[in-house]
Amino acid sequence: MEYESVIGLEVHAQLLTKAKLFCSCATVFQADPNEQTCPVCLGMPGVLPVLNRQAVEFAIRTGLAMQGQIARVSRFARKNYFYPDLPKGYQISQYEEPLIEGGGLTIDLDGASKHIRLIRIHLEEDAGKSIHGENLADPTKSYVDLNRTGVPLLEIVSAPDLRSAEEAKTYLQKLKTILEYIEVCDGNMEEGSLRCDANVSLRPRGAQEFGTRTEIKNLNSFRNVQRAIEYEIERQTEVLESGGRVVQETRLFDANRGVTQPMRSKEEAHDYRYFPEPDLVPLCIAQEWIERVRQNLPELPDTKRQRFTAHYGLPDYDAEVLTASKALADYYEATVQLYTGSWER
Repeated sequence: MEYESVIGLEVHAQLLTKAKLFCSCATVFQADPNEQTCPVCLGMPGVLPVLNRQAVEFAIRTGLAMQGQIARVSRFARKNYFYPDLPKGYQISQYEEPLIEGGGLTIDLDGASKHIRLIRIHLEEDAGKSIHGENLADPTKSYVDLNRTGVPLLEIVSAPDLRSAEEAKTYLQKLKTILEYIEVCDGNMEEGSLRCDANVSLRPRGAQEFGTRTEIKNLNSFRNVQRAIEYEIERQTEVLESGGRVVQETRLFDANRGVTQPMRSKEEAHDYRYFPEPDLVPLCIAQEWIERVRQNLPELPDTKRQRFTAHYGLPDYDAEVLTASKALADYYEATVQLYTGSWER
């Protein structure tokens, strides 16, 4: 039997705010462990969160760039789970009423364009970081650094519209470029400011019903996204062709061996026991605020590429390469301005 892969990506983008989502602690990367913490992000009794306005504006900017629908009223929720690097025992996120719904982006692959829909974009706080390994003072122990706890994230959830590992990589690259253009995330995957979880399932080609999916967590490079998905497609194909059943679970990708490994059984939404965050009022967005953000949006990659081909007479490929990086596109235009007379048509 021939199988079709069905892939959706959940991307976590760390926002370029100077303070955390619900407190004034700094978000500087590689600060000394547990230096950037306070009673709010440590979950001490009696403290109350205060929402970072700039993080909300960055989310609105992203939603508009992705052609999403900005909710005039959204709500935060508590996502309950227990992990050593989650000091409150829950994460403040959004669930039933996210800030942005819908939207999407278009990818170009092998000369063909494809629109990838988005389900939702919502704000949430990051968890801390568990540290293991031989480079610690005592390699037999694990440590927890809570500097990252409370750092503002955007979770960008795609529809299951991707059909190959290469499509997934191309989508992620395009998403990173847009986030960099609108200056809400630096896109540094090595530092963890852009992280990706991939949901992968197989179904008989031509079928409408989805197969059982697995989730591959915390992929930190474009190459690893593609490698992990390719391996998981191959693994699930072998399971199904041998008469087995794919187990719904969360898996980790071992980049050294090029394989995915079981981590834990895959949770469902009800396992997190979502309920409205009692310490935060509903988030109400005025239409005037949305329009002000819309007016200040920079030129986006697709628009810039079209302008480069029309105004400078560049081939499509050259324009795509130049506009894949905002810094490179700006450098190109600044250089061209030195020779305006010879380029004017």
